[in-house]
Amino acid sequence: MNAIAPLNLPTRSAQAGDRYRSIFISDLHLGTRGCRSDFLVDFLRNNGCEHLYLVGDVIDGWRLRKSWYWDATHDEVLRLILAHARAGTEVTYIPGNHDEMFRAWLPLGLEIAGVRLRQDATHVTADGRRLLVMHGDEFDSVVRYARFLALLGDWAYTAALVANRWFNAARRRLGYPYWSLSAWLKRQVKEAVKAIDRFESAVAHEAERRGYDGVVCGHIHHAEMRKVGRVMYINDGDWVESCTALVEHHDGRLELIDWAARAGLSFHTSRGAAIAAAAARTSGPAVAPPVPARAGALQSV
Repeated sequence: MNAIAPLNLPTRSAQAGDRYRSIFISDLHLGTRGCRSDFLVDFLRNNGCEHLYLVGDVIDGWRLRKSWYWDATHDEVLRLILAHARAGTEVTYIPGNHDEMFRAWLPLGLEIAGVRLRQDATHVTADGRRLLVMHGDEFDSVVRYARFLALLGDWAYTAALVANRWFNAARRRLGYPYWSLSAWLKRQVKEAVKAIDRFESAVAHEAERRGYDGVVCGHIHHAEMRKVGRVMYINDGDWVESCTALVEHHDGRLELIDWAARAGLSFHTSRGAAIAAAAARTSGPAVAPPVPARAGALQSV
């Protein structure tokens, strides 16, 4: 891995009022070819916040022993996260099932380079709502009770992502924009839709049982914001298929954003160009203010 070079980010006071209050991202899957690390670098460079939550599956430990993939943009993602922490952002890392190796350290209550490691977290919005923040794999019966089946499911999903890359390479040569084949396949499988609904209900029920107003999770790569019972269920999506994030504005308003649409990025831009640019950088620009709500806003509440 490349050395982490200094990054000149503004202090919190310099960016007060120009940054989001909070940002939640999950399912980055660094270490895999499916990770859209180039888009994630762009997101982290252009958005600041007071609180940054990494809601699991940041590094894909399931790929450590096979098919491990790491390029300069993966280095850049980690460098930017640490740079945000050094600039005063409170960074909380909640391991998921793909980076479960870090869960062994949870009893120690560690804070490493300004990044707090937690099993879950409580976030209070500016307007007073209490949100439970957790990865969510605790409620996925496949992952929790049958690791073999979970790995089988992961293999099938990885195969779908490989097919997705070839499919979009062909579309790019024909001049067509990006279109997620893997996400479309997932939506077509009725059992997958049912499983997502069961997952959302289980997570929301746990938040309600513990007296929260809402829950923020990841895990299933399906960005969503909706009321389930009396609590607000929010899934911040992923950076493999959809490149979505949950942001909290300074008034407490929560918004799901599609970064590719928000920033006008093209999924069919050559990844190689982004990798080369990241490899050439030794330091980065200051974090710019977030763009106003416009195209790319999925849902808000």
